[in-house]
Amino acid sequence: MKYIDLHVHSTYSDGTNTPAELVALANTSGLSAIALTDHDTIDGICFAQAAAASLTTETPLRIIPGVELSAAYKERDIHILGLFIDPENTALSDALMTARENRRQRNLTMLQRLSDAGYPLTEAELQNGSDASCIGRMHFAKALVARGYAKDTAEVFRRFIGTDSPYYVPREFITPQDAISLIHSAGGLAFLAHPLLYHLEQPELEQLIHQLTDYGLSGLEAIYTTNSNEDEQYLRTLASRNGLLISGGSDYHGSNKPHISIGTGRGNLRIPETILTALEQARSK
Repeated sequence: MKYIDLHVHSTYSDGTNTPAELVALANTSGLSAIALTDHDTIDGICFAQAAAASLTTETPLRIIPGVELSAAYKERDIHILGLFIDPENTALSDALMTARENRRQRNLTMLQRLSDAGYPLTEAELQNGSDASCIGRMHFAKALVARGYAKDTAEVFRRFIGTDSPYYVPREFITPQDAISLIHSAGGLAFLAHPLLYHLEQPELEQLIHQLTDYGLSGLEAIYTTNSNEDEQYLRTLASRNGLLISGGSDYHGSNKPHISIGTGRGNLRIPETILTALEQARSK
């Protein structure tokens, strides 16, 4: 049986592998397809596709164009995965450009707050020579550790950039309805990423899924690194109850999440290629 991974991140957001390195990893891991789903950016997709096209293996590695959009839900953010999106779609590109500028302004405010408190950083330090189009809190964490302001990223999140920190600035998010609409406008399928990571009580999670289904949600990411067998079955049941599709991914970030490997998560994740086949059949209807 062939396996896939429909949730991986590159250096264009908060992963530590370039798109080409992701392709090489997926190939050596024996995967038949991956979806590059960077946070709020699609800039790495063309490089992943080019790297996959240059492989000399007998079986080609498929690159599913994707994106992970952050959306506002009750003073928190939830993530909507877009799979099979068209990277050339103008509406999606424009929305991502706006989100990128909003994120940059938020980052500048956080940099100023940190500087005022005696912890100066620069935008260049956040970028750290990377290709990242989407600079987020993990970039802050690494830069603060590099400056010697904290011993590790866990301390940074606790002291400097956690939501209760005086240096934290909340981001501006689009609505879940707009996120789903953008993905559909780009020809993609929209999935609620890692539903159990939001730690919602069961009735609220089910209410959220019902609401998102009304907005046009395509499916749930039921197969995920941290899900137990019982978790997966519960999410499969919710998907079936709401007429939704199933997706699966490791949420691979390279050394930023060192316990997660591409395709296998913590070692026991397996996403069969039949999942991808079902999604393609649903798209063709």
